Amino acid sequence: SKQQQSSVWSSTALENYELSSGLELLTQVDCLLVHQQIELLEILTNWEARNRYRIKNSAGEQLLYATEESDVCARQCCGPQRSFIMHICDITGAEVLRVSRQLKCFACQPACFCSAGLEPCSHELQVEAPPGTVIARVRQQRSCMQPRYEIQDATGRSVLFIRGPKCICRGPCCTMEKEFKVYSMGMIDEIGYISKQWGGFAREYFTDADNYSVSFPADLDVRMKAAMVGAVFLIDFMFFENDQQSQH
Repeated sequence: SKQQQSSVWSSTALENYELSSGLELLTQVDCLLVHQQIELLEILTNWEARNRYRIKNSAGEQLLYATEESDVCARQCCGPQRSFIMHICDITGAEVLRVSRQLKCFACQPACFCSAGLEPCSHELQVEAPPGTVIARVRQQRSCMQPRYEIQDATGRSVLFIRGPKCICRGPCCTMEKEFKVYSMGMIDEIGYISKQWGGFAREYFTDADNYSVSFPADLDVRMKAAMVGAVFLIDFMFFENDQQSQH
């Protein structure tokens, strides 16, 4: 039933999971803003720096910040395909979440969804909270036209699904904002979204610093909220990280 289905992803499914301080901040929120910081070095030299993000609530109050850990050569040579670890810390500097992704096949571009759902091409990342304890994974699914992802819990059970827009490229066919809708099991009920927001011409054209909004039910299991934040980074790297490099 729908009630049984909702219990899979709601906060009632937390059972005996002990919340870290960072996840406690997410218990009552239903919207997060993820703002990538502009790196002046990238604008002036096209030298790819580590990505940094601020994570805020709907009122604009900063809750968390994220800093990328990756090899300097990988950032210059592998671009958005690179492996990385995203350290997500609270305002005291304590790491409360960790998101990691491995390097994937260069031959499999994000636009080629018909083949991208097969290993070793399928992009994925894992979410740890606290660091060292895997709570979720975000995996790219095989699809044509629209990008799709599934969010799995620590046991590998599929909990949420993400479906992207049909058109992600820049141009007259695309809207300013690009929305990735989030569904419960069975792709029946839409429960939220991840939206890439338009940052203005200068920001969009001359930088790869992007802004996202993430919406979900307030009673969503905080581990799934954390996984949706992780999905933001995967989407950012797969579709929007290389914009500035291409324009240069």
